[in-house]
Amino acid sequence: MDRLIWTAVTGMNASMARQRMIASNMANAQTVGFRAEVMAQTPMTLVGPSVQARSMSDAAVYGAQMDQGALIATGRALDVALQGDGLIAVQAPDGSEAYTRRGDLSVSPSGILTNGEGFPVLGESGPISVPPGGQISIGSDGAVLSADPAQPESPPQRIGQIKLTSWRGSRIEKGLDGLFRVVGGGVLPSDAEARLIPENLEQSNVKPAEVLVEMVEAQRLFDMRTKLIATARDIDEGGASLMRMS
Repeated sequence: MDRLIWTAVTGMNASMARQRMIASNMANAQTVGFRAEVMAQTPMTLVGPSVQARSMSDAAVYGAQMDQGALIATGRALDVALQGDGLIAVQAPDGSEAYTRRGDLSVSPSGILTNGEGFPVLGESGPISVPPGGQISIGSDGAVLSADPAQPESPPQRIGQIKLTSWRGSRIEKGLDGLFRVVGGGVLPSDAEARLIPENLEQSNVKPAEVLVEMVEAQRLFDMRTKLIATARDIDEGGASLMRMS
């Protein structure tokens, strides 16, 4: 009985973790550059003379689907979409370097180039600072250009270079803040082959119909595991009743 109850409880915990992951994916189905989270669920057998037969369930989000999302042309000069496996380097709230696919860029009131979540975009030597009054555009190689509106005939001047990287060949993980980081610390090197598509945005790669089906399946599995505990209780009460009769 003890084995059945604990196995069912750990299964319920795994189902709840899966539902939280699915809810996160569903909530971000329209978020620019969002990558759908994926979960691994594995059985764990405890070793010991009295618990050897117990098989528990362990589940955790281990990564994200890196498939390309749909591209939408916006015509906005600071919107960029990444091609292939590229990532944009940004500064996380703790000051460390992290990576994202979100390319809805803008200039903050302090003159720093940021993405849609407010994270500063990193260049060759830290966050990219934009001079006031210029018309800002971004090239396909990540170059940040500024043109003087008063001199339309003058070519735009390069004021920075967005650090573009690739996750291929490196282990990265997705944090609760939606940013990717190198497992164990460190940073990804710049990728000279990475390219942007200016005036476009990449949409989330979450498929809403599939996510809804997954949510229904996860809820049904949770209900089944809940019934297992109720069944264990009924069996235990029946066994206790037999003991009283004897």
